[in-house]
Amino acid sequence: MRSVRRHRLALPAASVLVAALGLAGCSTSSGGSGTAASAAPTHLSGTVSLWHFFTDREADVVQQAVDSFEKANPDVTVDVHSGQDDEKLQKAISAGDNVDVGISYSTDIVGNFCSTGAFLDLTPYLTRDKVDLSQFSDTVRSYTEFKGTRCTMPLLQDVYGLYYNKALLSAAGYSAPPKTLSELEAMADKLTTFNADGSIATLGFNPLQGWYENASSHYGPAAGATWLKDDGTSAIGTDPAWAELIEWQNAYVQKIGYDKLKAFSAASGQEFSADNDFQTGRVAMNLDGEYRTAFIADQAPTLDYGTAPFPTADDHTDLYGGGYVTGNIAGIAKGSKNPELAWALLKYLTTDTDALVALSNGLKNAPTTTAALQSPNLQVSAQFKTFLDIAASPHAATTPASPLGSGYQTAFQDFWTGTQSAPLTDLASGLAGVDKDIDNQLSLVAGP
Repeated sequence: MRSVRRHRLALPAASVLVAALGLAGCSTSSGGSGTAASAAPTHLSGTVSLWHFFTDREADVVQQAVDSFEKANPDVTVDVHSGQDDEKLQKAISAGDNVDVGISYSTDIVGNFCSTGAFLDLTPYLTRDKVDLSQFSDTVRSYTEFKGTRCTMPLLQDVYGLYYNKALLSAAGYSAPPKTLSELEAMADKLTTFNADGSIATLGFNPLQGWYENASSHYGPAAGATWLKDDGTSAIGTDPAWAELIEWQNAYVQKIGYDKLKAFSAASGQEFSADNDFQTGRVAMNLDGEYRTAFIADQAPTLDYGTAPFPTADDHTDLYGGGYVTGNIAGIAKGSKNPELAWALLKYLTTDTDALVALSNGLKNAPTTTAALQSPNLQVSAQFKTFLDIAASPHAATTPASPLGSGYQTAFQDFWTGTQSAPLTDLASGLAGVDKDIDNQLSLVAGP
């Protein structure tokens, strides 16, 4: 299993992305258009390449979906390149390597790939084949296109919520998870224990940004925070929701003690191992994605736990039930030698109900189409269902596509992480500086 988020802030800066694709002079152009024939082929034959980032067991799950496509189309061979992260995919497209279909672990490339034409505009194919985009939620549709150009299709989604240890909560007198940040803090205080030397033994909840899945993008929906204005410039400094979240988190960190939290976090088990702090009981409540259910089933099968939407800010209780949603995306590379065959494979992987259900069951990510979500063959535990409900909530939110890729998130994440070690001073000025930094990056990418 893997988490989309653990890759999200590792992409190159936007200007580097554009240069890597060899398209710096095209940064404001629209996505290249696919060359769809007037009618879909009645028979498919030939070889099509598929580049994806999955490895090991997950790559085997994807291969099973490929095998099913080849079985349905016996004259087609899919040349699979596994273990190809986004940077490798970008370089391969730029170099003119044989890339037909590319799968990315991050929605952050959508703005860049759509605006530069690295992925083809899929509209001609979607229109011709009458693909109903309403089968995807508004949130999913929003992170797979950029300024009206749809150059990618969604392939499963990651959804974030709260995990809680039922036994630990029950021992502390709680029968239900928290629904607001103040409830989270109060419950976490009661669940936190200390060693004789004053160091933390167990935490009710770890509020440090940068620990496991604690990221600004995952916190934002708790207060309905917005990232960008309609013109693509930063909205972070002018949206009071961000200041509200930072102020709550900072005060909580200071109450526990930054140095104590830092020492506790430094001794945490590796996030994607059996030593994960939530799985060992070292932390009672945790922000994490739906994929954690598979880790727990494999690595801590006796853990008595529940899942719930992440708590909201106290003055945004109307948003409860939502959460952060992102996902894998896939598109047709601009240099595809056989775009019709590439489209057939792409459409199969992203819209075929049986394929999506099999991928979801194998990878334990949430499917993206209505039919797959409602399929009786979808394996849904009570804990996993929570995330399907979050994804379907009108309050689900994501990070918008931008020519900066993840650049605007990285700028803000760096700022927020840097505020934790001491009480806040002049937060408004700091957030204004984040806006300026992001807007300066945007002007370099967009050009004059």
